[in-house]
Amino acid sequence: MLSNIAQLPSRAVRYLEEGNGKRTLILLHAFPLSADMFLPQLHRVPSGWRVIAPDLRGFRGAGPGFDDPQLEHVTMDNYAGDVLALMSHVDVERAVVAGVSMGGYVAFALLRRAPERVRGLVLANTRATADSPEGRAGREAMRALVDRDGPPAIADAMLPKLLGATTSREQPDLVDGVRRLIEVNSARAIGAAIGALRDRPDSTPLLAQITCPTMVIGGAEDVIIPPAEVQAMAAAIPGARCEILPRAGHLSNLEAPAAFNALLWSV
Repeated sequence: MLSNIAQLPSRAVRYLEEGNGKRTLILLHAFPLSADMFLPQLHRVPSGWRVIAPDLRGFRGAGPGFDDPQLEHVTMDNYAGDVLALMSHVDVERAVVAGVSMGGYVAFALLRRAPERVRGLVLANTRATADSPEGRAGREAMRALVDRDGPPAIADAMLPKLLGATTSREQPDLVDGVRRLIEVNSARAIGAAIGALRDRPDSTPLLAQITCPTMVIGGAEDVIIPPAEVQAMAAAIPGARCEILPRAGHLSNLEAPAAFNALLWSV
């Protein structure tokens, strides 16, 4: 597996890459993690596929181009623009796009900007709706927390919600690993992403317009986006397949990698 830095016209983007097949999969990570959350997928790339997993703008917190003066005002559309520029940089015209949680919001932004470049779609542990007033208030509280106490405080607050009860009980090493993925990020990148999450548009009107093959995945133990909400979103997408993974919470690709991978490669 390769870890690369793409020098795009406006910034540098770090991405992980595995495989050299003709079909390309773009993996978009959850908040507040990084592309490294997809190691269980990158280590199991089947023949015929090329997989690219970028860090969204600012995540990992170091390296060329990460000191971005525009970071505080980043939007889902900006994240999507970075992904499209990276696709062009690595000579990918069309790809299957898979987003987990925040990555799903970026996938929706990609569909709004360039639907012709999305040949298939995987939406995992994500929702189409915008934040409610209560959700926006929660984002503000979280931004104040990261400004005051840094990424470790965000890890403390989010870990019980990110991982399902079964994972927390039976996979302590994974709990520690997710904590490390959160804490490697800068407070600045996390705070900027919170603003992007808070201000993201409602993608519900987009659902009926999706024409590419679509897989929707949820976790039976996801307390952030419960299965019923995932199923309702899938029902609004023409022809979408929906699967709820047992014993998995909000990070289903990490908590149930074998089951997740079987669905991922079927799109």
